[in-house]
Amino acid sequence: MGQKKNLILAALLVIFSLVAFVGCNYSAKTTEEQAKEIEIETVSIVHQLGEVTVEKNPERVIVFDYATLDSLNQMNVEIIGLPKSHIPDYLSRYRDAKYEDVGTLFEPNYEKIYELQPDLILISARQRDLYTELAKLAPTVYLTIDTQDYIGSLGNNLKVLGEIFGKENFVKDEVAKIEAKINNISSRTKASNKKALIVLANDGALSAFGLNSRFNVIHKEFGFSPADENIEVSNHGQSISFEYILEVDPDIIFVVDRAAVTGGSNAAQNVLDNDLVKMTKAFKNDEIHYLNAHVWYVASGGLEGTKIMVEEIEAVIQ
Repeated sequence: MGQKKNLILAALLVIFSLVAFVGCNYSAKTTEEQAKEIEIETVSIVHQLGEVTVEKNPERVIVFDYATLDSLNQMNVEIIGLPKSHIPDYLSRYRDAKYEDVGTLFEPNYEKIYELQPDLILISARQRDLYTELAKLAPTVYLTIDTQDYIGSLGNNLKVLGEIFGKENFVKDEVAKIEAKINNISSRTKASNKKALIVLANDGALSAFGLNSRFNVIHKEFGFSPADENIEVSNHGQSISFEYILEVDPDIIFVVDRAAVTGGSNAAQNVLDNDLVKMTKAFKNDEIHYLNAHVWYVASGGLEGTKIMVEEIEAVIQ
């Protein structure tokens, strides 16, 4: 009887061992499968300053470009930090304290960025020279607008953001709508044959921008002929006088008021309230148009900003 009992116990031990072995294998297999399921998906992004591997749908994003911020806002993508000194009015929700201030557009707060441990940093032309340092802190992607190809570079930037945040279809649809509207505007503008002058008012000083300038989209994409084809191409424009404006005598004057963004004391409307300006065709025909400086000067190249630009130019040609 004792021998039989021992045999039964031995058999039970074997069974328990097999169950334990199978259970361990099952647990190991399940863990392995789970690891595969939670494996982080990445996307390789090639940009003007290099190539970087970025986590798909990153949760901790810092943005140093308001145009990019604009596009992310339209995509319902949240961020954790940005420079907060000159946020455009139409993006005022990012002034909220829940978004960290990470320096200025030209001087990042590297300690704060390191502390925030971002998954992705997005920059543009104003931070081009800072790329190497920022890339040491997190994967950094450089997106900028080519003034010689506004729509092409806008589409490329949005495509990159779409790939990173899984918004490819949204981007494709939005770009198609914008292209259709701009093509319609361009055909109507060219038919009118009106010549335009772009003026930047800077707290009393005036400068002109023409072909190939930062506002080249008005000539190239929107189709307005330049009132002066020989304006010096400069980041700050060609310094001009009231006499120059009368001499050029444009059909249309587009005005960007830098003081409205930087906090100057002399508004563009006051600066251009001048007897010589009042002698131009543009003034006589009520064709002096004040553009949204927060978009045109600070954040051109964003999705909502581009729509605002389109709406303003549409209103001009009505």
